[in-house]
Amino acid sequence: MSLRTWTGPLHGGIVILGGGLSGLSLAAHLAATRPRPGPVLVVDDAARDITAASWASWTRRTALLDSAATETFDRMRVYAGGHDRTLALGHYRYRVVHGAALVAAVRRHTDPVPDVGSVTGHVVDVDDADRPLVTLDDGRELRPDWVFDARGPVAVDSRADAALDFLGVPVRAEDPLFDPHVPLLFDFRTDQTDRASFVYVLPTDAHHALVEHTCFLDPANPGVPADVHLAALRVYFSEVLGVAESAYEFGASEQARLPLVAQPAERSDGHIVRIGAAAGLLKASSGYAYEQIQRDCEAIASSFAQHGHPFDLPKRHSRFERYDRALLAAVVERPGFLEDMFAALFARTSAEPVLRFLDEDTSLRDEARLFASLPAGPLIRAMTGR
Repeated sequence: MSLRTWTGPLHGGIVILGGGLSGLSLAAHLAATRPRPGPVLVVDDAARDITAASWASWTRRTALLDSAATETFDRMRVYAGGHDRTLALGHYRYRVVHGAALVAAVRRHTDPVPDVGSVTGHVVDVDDADRPLVTLDDGRELRPDWVFDARGPVAVDSRADAALDFLGVPVRAEDPLFDPHVPLLFDFRTDQTDRASFVYVLPTDAHHALVEHTCFLDPANPGVPADVHLAALRVYFSEVLGVAESAYEFGASEQARLPLVAQPAERSDGHIVRIGAAAGLLKASSGYAYEQIQRDCEAIASSFAQHGHPFDLPKRHSRFERYDRALLAAVVERPGFLEDMFAALFARTSAEPVLRFLDEDTSLRDEARLFASLPAGPLIRAMTGR
């Protein structure tokens, strides 16, 4: 567990279920905000270790846990539609946060606060019949005033519009293969026959990078086997980059599948509130969640301070749900559309207008300008079909 062991009472205050990105981020924001309703307790399994995890996001604001960002980029690269473009990010920065740095940043805010801590245990039941009751596998019962459930989404969601299936692998190259100053967010020089896919390259230095093969799938698709992902990456290195297999080395790979759900999630049941991916903070059309999670944690802490409850949160405009559903439907039905769309969206010198749209921070006029450049047919069919 990442926070110090709890030694106080197990009644009242706030219990956070899950000590991953969302749970720790909320604990830090609550610890840094006054007033708040009593102590904060994070409950998590002993097996969890997020220090080896990492997250990336774009942002144009300063926030509580900015010190957790270990790498920051002011440009990004996109290869789509036969064009290789490096774009400035304008007021945005693309940041990488590693798990160990996140834990350190969280503890800088929680350690000085005596009534914030953690308990190791597996949650077997959560009930809110009268007052929240959390039961652990060793029989302990917690009775807080509020419960925040950060245990993440289920692997399969019946409401999903698509699924994001990806495999990442650290790569060491003999020659200086990577640009250490520019991440390659989307490279569509990979097979698009059966599914929309791209390669993502996050450099550490000229010889080392995290490389991912990412696919958008119909939610009914069982997924892409790991050996298929790895074969696609080897083809990418040999045929696209022209690198002999003996000149680079793959490390241990990690694979994940995320349901992409455009429909807003039901977040609360009485005094039990979902946060993180379980609360729909995974952006359906991009698969990014880190920045949305930080904003949400900040808003929850602020709502407690101002109103004594966590429900004064920014409302998402319904048109962005419609956009996400239409875009995902078009990509699932016609895999090549994703590359066509990105080639059109990023045909500019700055990525800022597109990032603002993905952040849901645009006006109807801004969106009309962006959509005017997109292939109309697949979007119209998707919009009318939905």
